[in-house]
Amino acid sequence: MSTDTRATAHHDLHAPVIDWFDEHARDLPWRRPEAGAWGVMVSEFMLQQTPVSRVLPVYEQWLARWPRPADLATESAGEAVRAWGRLGYPRRALRLHAAATAIALSHGGEVPRDHAKLLALPGVGEYTAAAIGSFAYGQRHSVLDTNVRRVFARAVTGVQYPPTATTAAERRTALALLPDDKGTAARWAAATMELGALVCTARGPECVRCPIAASCAWRLAGSPEHTGPPRRGQTYAGTDRQVRGKLLAVLRDAVDPVPQSALDAVWDEPVQRARALDGLVADGLVEPLADGVYRLPV
Repeated sequence: MSTDTRATAHHDLHAPVIDWFDEHARDLPWRRPEAGAWGVMVSEFMLQQTPVSRVLPVYEQWLARWPRPADLATESAGEAVRAWGRLGYPRRALRLHAAATAIALSHGGEVPRDHAKLLALPGVGEYTAAAIGSFAYGQRHSVLDTNVRRVFARAVTGVQYPPTATTAAERRTALALLPDDKGTAARWAAATMELGALVCTARGPECVRCPIAASCAWRLAGSPEHTGPPRRGQTYAGTDRQVRGKLLAVLRDAVDPVPQSALDAVWDEPVQRARALDGLVADGLVEPLADGVYRLPV
């Protein structure tokens, strides 16, 4: 098949996927017009490695408290960590607070439209900048999250799973698939993401519900099993990450600074507990005060 023929075949995926999305897309608050660019940005920070069901209540509370970047910027970083609750990976809260501060100081309180300016914000990388540009401003960007990468790996490349890290080949595929029209490109980005989240899932793809099953390269190849290194799920129990979460929970729930003894009570193993606490301090999530007392950052 020639390059031009492949490109045409790939572009034939647009209409069925977008039509499916128009019918089956979830009604999520960050997709509503009133969410604005700030609502989209908050959702993108929260949804990293975190399922929608856990994000929804925290997102609603966050936007009710801080409906604009400037509202968050006036608060301490510690309040952002406190409001982050149990979403996990709390450094995202610090980065979102830092981004809100930069937006308030340098962008007139408005999330910038310009891609380079988005990339310059704290905590905003290639994916997040593309997602904000696409979903908030209807721009034309390749938006490659885990769900989209899995859809493209199966539908186009013919393999069960994408590589562990995003590759140059994946970026070329995404760019080749990107519709020329900005509005269609933004819709395509949202539609492929939703298809991966609801139908073309990691553990149980429901091909009978897929709008492009008839042309899916992986399915046409007989759905071959992944042949690379075993894919390992993330563990949590007993890890430093779990200890960090327990320590942060004590600090989030406290009005006043917390003594070392209160933190010692959450985990029996002293070496791991000390390592986790040192990591929280190094990451700027916890501030040590005099006499072994700790608090969230101010």
